[in-house]
Order: sequence, then structure tokens, then C-alpha cells
Amino acid sequence: MAILADENTTILIQGITGREAASMSREMLDYGAKVVAGVTPGKGGEKVHEIPVYDTVAEACAKHHPTAAVVSVPARMAKDAVMEAATHEIRLAVVLTERIPKQDVIEMVAYAGSRRMRIIGPNSPGIISPGKTRLGYLGGSNPERAFLPGPAGVISRSGGMTTEVANLLHRHGLGVSTAIGMGGDPVVGSTYLDFFPLFEADPETKVIVLYVEPGGSKEEVLATKLGREFKKPVVVFVGGKFVDRMPGTRFGHASVIVRPGSGSGSAGDKVRRFREAGAEVVDRYSELPEAVRRALKEF
Repeated sequence: MAILADENTTILIQGITGREAASMSREMLDYGAKVVAGVTPGKGGEKVHEIPVYDTVAEACAKHHPTAAVVSVPARMAKDAVMEAATHEIRLAVVLTERIPKQDVIEMVAYAGSRRMRIIGPNSPGIISPGKTRLGYLGGSNPERAFLPGPAGVISRSGGMTTEVANLLHRHGLGVSTAIGMGGDPVVGSTYLDFFPLFEADPETKVIVLYVEPGGSKEEVLATKLGREFKKPVVVFVGGKFVDRMPGTRFGHASVIVRPGSGSGSAGDKVRRFREAGAEVVDRYSELPEAVRRALKEF
């Protein structure tokens, strides 16, 4: 089994007529994802790769009953798009849009929670369950090159590094149960801590691999639960250690910033917290596959 989405997940793409979304929808179909409808206001009646397009989520849901949404709309429209999907009882939204105002994100996450919708993102590349389905553009035009089915659950703030981690494991004969691009913004709908119970309950996931960046305290919160609430082995690589020497500067994702004198959020602090919690933290990215093999033998 996979977490969050599998071969039976039916998918709605909001903003499907946009250039990037149209290309992504083709790649999702080619992977076997069940994309049943798209929505772009004013484009109802059109088709994108034979996917019917509707003016509203209400129309699409009434005819196709999607269980998940991929949101690829301009930032100023993202909050309304997510809320519209939540109102019509879609339970999972993968929000690809970046640069959404932080207040909008807070409001849409709160509303989604009240409607029992899980949000991944914003600024997420999507999720993939190898051999089953893909929501978003994770893996690009040839996801099979990086994503091999296997026992490792992968979570990363970085979309590019989600694929790179999977590809590194693949090159060493290791595969992935589900890979999640969590999103690199300071406020996201789901954090590491939200995904861990799902991986913990998934019999196909034997080890959880994290690609971690400086900034924020999401990882430190997770570390307090390891070994107590979560028993599966965890392998971690912390990137961007140089950021610790340049406090107050932002790099890459909006959340990659370490406040001067705060301690929390630094790469060094994350390494220390995870090691104290019993996770295996590798010093070099290239060491991930062997660390995963060791974890699989011990589990």
C-alpha cells in the first residue's frame, strides 16, 4: 500500500489550462494517475489531453467525484481554490503554487482542517507512490528514472532534492514507498510530524528518509517524538550547513533562515536533536544508501 494516494485516487487539477499544469497533466496521465477533471473558470467545455474542463469545482465534483486536488493557480487565487475544493469534500489538496501570502496560507489551512482536508504545500512539487500514482510534477517527464518501488518513505522540503534522494537510492538498488515534497515555505499545510503516523502504519515502509534544511523548528519538534511515538528507523541528511555561519540570511526556500543567536533552526541543532533521538544522521549525502541498508537490516 501507499500513503495519501494510490492507483485508486481520482484527481482534479485546478488551473489545468495553464501551460505548466497542462504539461503536468499529460505526465500524470502517462504515469497512470487517474486525472478525471480539470477546472479553470471561463474555460468550461474545453478539454486538456481529453480531460474535461469545468468552470467550477462544484460541476467537476458532481460529475466525477474526485478524491484529491492538485492546485496550480496564480498565488492570489490559491486560497479560494483550496477552500472551494475543501467545501466540496475533497480530502487531499497538493498545492504547487508558491509565493502565496502567508495570511492566505494560514486561513486556507485552518479552513481545510475544519473540513477534514489534508493540504500538502504550498510550494510543493507533489507526491509520488512509485508504480501507483503521482500528484504534481515530482519526477519530471521520466519519473521511472528516479522512483523505484521499495521500502523507503521519503520526505523533503525541497522538490528537487526529493527526486535526488529517490534517484540516489534507486542507483543503489533501493526504492521508495511514497515520496513527499513537503514544500519550502515557512507555513505549510502538513509537516514531517503529520506524515510520520502514516508511514508508521504503512507495512510497505520499513525506513523513513528525511532531507532536512536549516530554518524553523519542524524537525526539532519531530525529534522529540522519535523512539517514543514512532518506532521505525529514521535516516537523515541535513543540507545547507554553511547557513549556520551566515545568520539572518535567507537561502533558497523562504523557510531556510536561521535567526542570529536563536540556536533553534540551525543545521547543527537539527543534527544534534536527531542524533539524540536515535536517528542516524549521515554527514555526507552519498552515505544515505548505506545508512538505509543498515536500517533495513536492523528493523
